[in-house]
Amino acid sequence: MDRYPTWPNLPSMVFATAAARTGRPALWAKRGKDWHATNWEELARAAAALARSLRARGVGQGDRVLLVAENRPEWIIADTAIMAVGAVSVGAYTTNTPADHAHVLRDCGARVAIVSTRALAQRLLAGAREAAGLDLLIAIEPPDAGAEGAAAILPWAEAVGGDAPPDDIVASAAAIPADALACLIYTSGTGGAPKGVMLSHRAILANCAGAFELLRPLDLFEETHLSFLPLSHAFEHTCGLFLLSLGSQTYFVESADKVAPAIAEVRPTVMVTVPRLLEVIQERIRHQLARAGGLKAWLFEKAVAIGLRNSGPEDRRNLVERLVDPLLDRLVRAKVRARFGGRLKGIMSGGAPLSPEVGGFFLALGLRVMQGYGQTEAAPVISANPPGRIRIETVGPPFFNVELRIAEDGEILVRGPLVMEGYWNNQAATDAVIRDGWLHTGDVGVIDADGYLRITDRKKDIIVLSGGDNVSPARIEGMLVAEPEIAQAMVVGDKRPYLTALIVPAEATVHAAAKEAGRAPELAALAEEEGLRKRVAAALDRVNSRLPVTEKVRRFAIAGEAFTIENGLMTPTLKVRRHLVRGRFGAAMDALYG
Repeated sequence: MDRYPTWPNLPSMVFATAAARTGRPALWAKRGKDWHATNWEELARAAAALARSLRARGVGQGDRVLLVAENRPEWIIADTAIMAVGAVSVGAYTTNTPADHAHVLRDCGARVAIVSTRALAQRLLAGAREAAGLDLLIAIEPPDAGAEGAAAILPWAEAVGGDAPPDDIVASAAAIPADALACLIYTSGTGGAPKGVMLSHRAILANCAGAFELLRPLDLFEETHLSFLPLSHAFEHTCGLFLLSLGSQTYFVESADKVAPAIAEVRPTVMVTVPRLLEVIQERIRHQLARAGGLKAWLFEKAVAIGLRNSGPEDRRNLVERLVDPLLDRLVRAKVRARFGGRLKGIMSGGAPLSPEVGGFFLALGLRVMQGYGQTEAAPVISANPPGRIRIETVGPPFFNVELRIAEDGEILVRGPLVMEGYWNNQAATDAVIRDGWLHTGDVGVIDADGYLRITDRKKDIIVLSGGDNVSPARIEGMLVAEPEIAQAMVVGDKRPYLTALIVPAEATVHAAAKEAGRAPELAALAEEEGLRKRVAAALDRVNSRLPVTEKVRRFAIAGEAFTIENGLMTPTLKVRRHLVRGRFGAAMDALYG
């Protein structure tokens, strides 16, 4: 493909791609031990049928439709159908609690929802009851008998039934303007309440065009893509649509623990991932080598060391290393590449910062890892490393259609067609981040002489886990200190696989534990006392029971002193000085990840 095609909107892109590939496989899902394909013609027909069903039930321009499903062919079909009638697709995480669903339903005003499994339907309907319900629930799997919360339940098979060609929907969808709202993607704000990011068709298509130009050297066309990141996340949503637009085949993986075997079976040519998966794979390889030891381990380490000297902009190998490198490639690197299927053109890493050490490890083994940077508010990719000029310690240059500048205080500002329309129903929040057309990212960075962007800090306290999930610590901390056993809490986990917390127990909790142990009620002396830890753990369990998986606090440490103005750990306005707390209790907090 010499240049990226132009389409008026996203459903037109899907229908045009399908028309050019009639009868060829598009989407794959595993049923039992076998992979089953949905071909392009079936995709277009089902999307058009569902669009007619939505339209017949009054769904039209600007209406919001909630989509709650794991990654599967029906997700793509539903997303396309919703947008094809001019409605707005609202993806929701499968880990959402009923309270999360209630917030999203109240905020976006969706009266129609599409849901996959019985378990997901149960949580959604519980949230719908709290948010005054839904008018229509389209169920891919029949919900449990007696399910309440929707005025009507429409089985998926009925909604997508019929063999009519998609021509009528294709024609009407073509009239949807590029600047119309395509989807709402909810992301946590600094106050903890998720905000709906409004992305237009133009924004996502601009991001796709930017990705095409950046990745042009890879000659991407009709690739094999493994999809396992949530499609309700902006990164997978846009990247998935981009690869779909190239006529690629997408294989959907049921869960993260099945990614490794799926790689071996599918042998993908491209992968979109988050740093956490690469970290896990690296840990497993290191663990296996430690057990093997001897010559095998020595050869591997030598292959990595020499590979690192040849993975940057310059070849820093000496003459001897150049001579032995081809042998190491056959003995070591080729075997690692085979574990990834042996066909990978590139691995796109985003959603969270990638450690240069982890990225360098895979580059040294001959796997092209390209780190990028973005935000949901930018549809979402802003910059990325080009495949032939990777500088893994950076997030690469901006896309060709992105304006990027660094403000006087170091903040990264972005402008261009990829920028969101704003936050749904929240003009104040929109005005706070979009000023004079520039998106204020809240991140601090520098641009080097070659135009590569390096992220140096974060202006906001939002935690980005290594799996790419955005978490507001303020919300969780508020829930923790609401428990009677806890006086203060600081939640951490940026670039880490899960959340942990540093907790200051309430005075009454300290006294109760001291009495039980027959000791003086001194926090410093009781911090490791089992009775005190059990009381705090009980409170933490209650909070975790109300949180989705990504927001649960997995481990905690008890601080040896409270956060006060006097010891400098709080400001005069009683805000925790996070950097000073980390400095004082850093060792205890780091040990939680040991």
